Amino acid sequence: MFKSFSHIYIEDNIKDHFRTKEILNRFPNAIPIPIRHYKDSFNRNSQNFRIQKESPKLILAEKKDQFLYKGSDFSPNFSHPHFYYNTLALNCIYDCEYCYLQGMFPSANLVLFVNWEDFFFATKEFLDKNKSLYLALSYDTDLLALESFFPATKAWLEFAANELNLSLEIRTKSTNYGQISKYSPNPNVILAWTISPQSIIESIEHGTPSLQARLKAITQAIKDGWKVRICIDPILRVPEWQTHYQSLADELGKELNMEGILDISIGGFRMNVDFLKRMTDLRKDSSILFHDFEKKDKIVSYSKLETEEIINLMSGALEKHFSPSQIKVSYS
Repeated sequence: MFKSFSHIYIEDNIKDHFRTKEILNRFPNAIPIPIRHYKDSFNRNSQNFRIQKESPKLILAEKKDQFLYKGSDFSPNFSHPHFYYNTLALNCIYDCEYCYLQGMFPSANLVLFVNWEDFFFATKEFLDKNKSLYLALSYDTDLLALESFFPATKAWLEFAANELNLSLEIRTKSTNYGQISKYSPNPNVILAWTISPQSIIESIEHGTPSLQARLKAITQAIKDGWKVRICIDPILRVPEWQTHYQSLADELGKELNMEGILDISIGGFRMNVDFLKRMTDLRKDSSILFHDFEKKDKIVSYSKLETEEIINLMSGALEKHFSPSQIKVSYS
């Protein structure tokens, strides 16, 4: 799933942290490089995201502040009054052409924050003050995909088991469900899988598991009693997209137990205009980034008519197999 990291940058202040040592033990051949602060490496000038993506390095760091962020308007909050996310890691091991991270971060290297207890403390403080929190864990990364060497998902499941007013969403494209399958399902935790037609996985979601592999993991999670969300987002207007996504809806209806699906979130492509500009500079060969998008304020997206066509087609295709109440439009 990932290449072994050739170099691991380590902040001086956490070089003796037990999680730092555990991660280093997972990569005995990696060359350790001491650094003062992760931003000295991660934010330095003249980096090339695409070149780094070929062989990303690991950066181990301590998060000093801002342990909770308000959720983006790009992401559905599912009507929760306190929708936040945290950043246990920055960047993803996958290489999806539409991923906003390559437009947001200057580096393709992967930052892992090892001081999880500070995140837990900040979350407890928020809950004490506000009485509820909907927290997206896997926001600027795919946390479950890192679980074999950065088992943060397990730690948060254990933490959430004792915080009855905390709701977690763990979004992933990985098939690492086996890493957490021993845990009893928590009704306040949603396991959310992003899926796409297999043709798009092969051509655009580079390095990610196949559709069938994801569906196998989803099926097992449903059988085990977890709340499962399906995210078909973004729906991409690739050649013959209608056929690809209608077939995807039919496959979901065939493979998945309708009663086991909490909801299915659908949406079209949308992004910050500055992120897209950086991405098109980096990925000149990615046709999906050079669509004739509509711009409104600082947001680019498919036109209103194109988005409506996407939502109407996908909603109709899904309603052949699932209840209309299960289908949620994340952006239109």
